[in-house]
Amino acid sequence: MGGNTKMNLEELRNDITFKQKKGLPFICASVVIWSLILIVVALDLPQQQENMLVFCCSCPLMPIAWLIGKLLKVDIFEKSNPLGNVGFLFTCNQFLYLLIVMWVFNAVPDKMVMVYAMVFGAHLLPYSWLYKSISYRIFSIIIPVVSLMLGCMFSALAVAITLLTIEIVFAVALFIELHRFNSK
Repeated sequence: MGGNTKMNLEELRNDITFKQKKGLPFICASVVIWSLILIVVALDLPQQQENMLVFCCSCPLMPIAWLIGKLLKVDIFEKSNPLGNVGFLFTCNQFLYLLIVMWVFNAVPDKMVMVYAMVFGAHLLPYSWLYKSISYRIFSIIIPVVSLMLGCMFSALAVAITLLTIEIVFAVALFIELHRFNSK
């Protein structure tokens, strides 16, 4: 796919799905990020310090995704497909939602990990269209709902353990989806 010929929308979606391997480098990187968050919340630090470190855990997302992309032979910065800009726009919406998380940081600090998890999960929904992925659709709904339920009933530790588990299952589901896509 690709080349110099003009592609229609479906061809562009197939092309980006193939080249970006359905965003698998980022989902695998999120497994690492949620592992770091789990470690932070398990340390039983003062709430403000814990929340600040949870924010810091997300900082290495791009370098981790880039390294995983190298292992999976994915150039996460590949620009030949114009839908890559759409994917970047989908990511930018999460930055706006992080304002909500920042508010929770001060207003309801013991619920910050829950809200952070909800924002993380919800921002995945547009990728279900971009990558033609039922996994993105399902997990973009499951993550916020489960995070809300667990976060209201239990501690941030329960949310972090569950999110890490969900992210692992999500990565496996995407890998299976990608294998089926490549087999067509």
